[in-house]
Amino acid sequence: MIYGYARVSTEAQELRSQLAQLKAAGCEKIYQEKESRMREDRPQLTKLLKSLKSDDVLMVVATDRLGGGPRLLLNILDAIRTSGAGFKSLTEPHIDTTGSPEQAEMTFFWVGWAARWEWQRIRARTSTGRAEAMARGVKMGRKFKLTDHQRREALVRLAAGETQRAIARSYNVSQSTIARLPR
Repeated sequence: MIYGYARVSTEAQELRSQLAQLKAAGCEKIYQEKESRMREDRPQLTKLLKSLKSDDVLMVVATDRLGGGPRLLLNILDAIRTSGAGFKSLTEPHIDTTGSPEQAEMTFFWVGWAARWEWQRIRARTSTGRAEAMARGVKMGRKFKLTDHQRREALVRLAAGETQRAIARSYNVSQSTIARLPR
């Protein structure tokens, strides 16, 4: 049996492209989920690994869809190998344990290491960019639902004894928005 595994990190992302590629590659059953690649306890991946039998093949679009760091990738590969199944990556054809597993494992490790290294570089660049933006006065996060004037007015009304719920209704916001106003 040829199994596919498709994964994206957030609910906002789409699995469509991965699913189409896996179906075109001949996957008979595809497990899919929206979880971080760094999580080891992904329910669909766990279910898939438990269902693998000898001579089955697990296919992914790319190894970064399977796991984040080299250790996690090697643990997953070990689970695949222990079940007697093989592993293939569509965009990395040199990662194919259905042929020479030793060579594939080494390549798998280096791809995992490179994926983790790139992930760390992205985090560092993002962190640097965020710090530079904040230094320039860019406000991070969601925009305020109330203007400065409305916030000041709401605080005056709170001090006068009006309830948070009544104030929230008058501005068409939630009560928690009023409760979070700095006093």
